[in-house]
Amino acid sequence: MTDIVIVAAARTAVGKFGGTLANTPAPELGAAVIQALLQRSGLSGEQVSEVILGQVLTAGSGQNAARQAIIKSGLPQAVPGFTINKVCGSGLKAVM
Repeated sequence: MTDIVIVAAARTAVGKFGGTLANTPAPELGAAVIQALLQRSGLSGEQVSEVILGQVLTAGSGQNAARQAIIKSGLPQAVPGFTINKVCGSGLKAVM
């Protein structure tokens, strides 16, 4: 049996609605989080087996923001990912 572990966690900055992050697409924020996690954990992109991102407001982000973030972050394109949309519970559900 393969052990599944969480080696690091991060989140985007918290801003007010319509504030300074309003013009930054969610996949770009997700890519920044992925890059920061790789740096903090010391893992290479080849060691990542899956990406699960929680996103509160998905409208206007296009399809599967997690997949877009994977591609923008430089992870190998073979890494799968999916986006959870459970409004305020998205981040917690992503960890579960």
